[in-house]
Amino acid sequence: MMAAGAAAALGASVTLIEKNPRVGRKLMITGKGRCNILNNCDVPAFIQNVPVNARFLYSAVNRFSPSDAYAFFESIGIPLKTERGNRSYPQSDKAVDVVDALRRYVLESGAQIVTDTAEELLLENGEVMGVKCQKRTHYADSVIVCCGGKSYPLTGSTGDGYTLARQAGHTIVSVKPSLVPLESPDNDCKSMQGLSLRNVGLKIIDTQSGKPAYEDFGEMLFTHFGLSGPMILSASSHLRDIKPGQYMASVDLKPALEAEQLDKRLQKDFLENSNRDVSNAFAKLLPRKIIVPVLKRWGVPFDKKCHSVTREERRRLVDILKAFTVPISGYRPIEEAIVTSGGVKVSEINPKTMESKLIAGLYFAGEVIDVDAYTGGFNLQIAWSTGRLAGESAAI
Repeated sequence: MMAAGAAAALGASVTLIEKNPRVGRKLMITGKGRCNILNNCDVPAFIQNVPVNARFLYSAVNRFSPSDAYAFFESIGIPLKTERGNRSYPQSDKAVDVVDALRRYVLESGAQIVTDTAEELLLENGEVMGVKCQKRTHYADSVIVCCGGKSYPLTGSTGDGYTLARQAGHTIVSVKPSLVPLESPDNDCKSMQGLSLRNVGLKIIDTQSGKPAYEDFGEMLFTHFGLSGPMILSASSHLRDIKPGQYMASVDLKPALEAEQLDKRLQKDFLENSNRDVSNAFAKLLPRKIIVPVLKRWGVPFDKKCHSVTREERRRLVDILKAFTVPISGYRPIEEAIVTSGGVKVSEINPKTMESKLIAGLYFAGEVIDVDAYTGGFNLQIAWSTGRLAGESAAI
């Protein structure tokens, strides 16, 4: 929609080919239906939040920055607001309003929208001549492939763009899920299903080097299959090709307390519950669902009296609370990922125009390219910036 509207606004004759009955289905589910439309940050901060091929995006995001996108959406009738982490949303909190406004923008710019499925690029002598679709063939001197990745296939992003790009001779960097929950073989996750932890510290440890592959502070969630929530989704985009036993999540359940402070807190709690079983002494310290998993790891009998806990046992408990570990075995399926990592190789695309270096008149934009960012509106900004640049370049 951004590419079509930008091209049509410059006077090009534009046809947007959409295989769904309605445009923008994937936008409808972003930000839990609220649409985290962009991250209201400056360009350097944006670049820092793109772990994959950030340099490729310099031209696009400088031409159409987050502040440009903010002004654009307000100009097409979407008043925005900015919340925690510079995440911007429509003031209405409705993704449908964004979709409707973009559709209006496309039509009012002069483009037409047709419902059809692109099957094949028409190529001749190193140039694009149009697109063969299921219902009819559309001839054109420029074609922009911007049909998303492979995540959330029910919204229409079923990997068609990779097929079209391969047909034009492009290399597709291996596709994998990004911003996706993580699986764990630990049965404790299942027993804690639905438990959301807020204001906790997270480290994803590479067990071979012993060094953190990712660190964060915030919110996470235990599920029947493992771990989810904002920090986990962000962590997933840092992990490449998870092998069994390679990564371990370490959660600091009490990040506000240093080990010594936490030990004093435990002494206080055990003193208050002096004649009670240790299993009954954690109600004020921990959420109910995590108490048994912590006790199991501690290894002290559940019916041991608080007054008989030794200093060494208390120190061991501090270590567990400061580093509650969960092994990671892999990603959830790509169908559950927010974005797809991988795609059309960036070295085969001109970053100043988004045009293919292999086929004249062929352009790419958005998730089909091998670029992806962290959660927080950055991936949609990639769509806005590359879509805008591709549309304007194709129209010239």
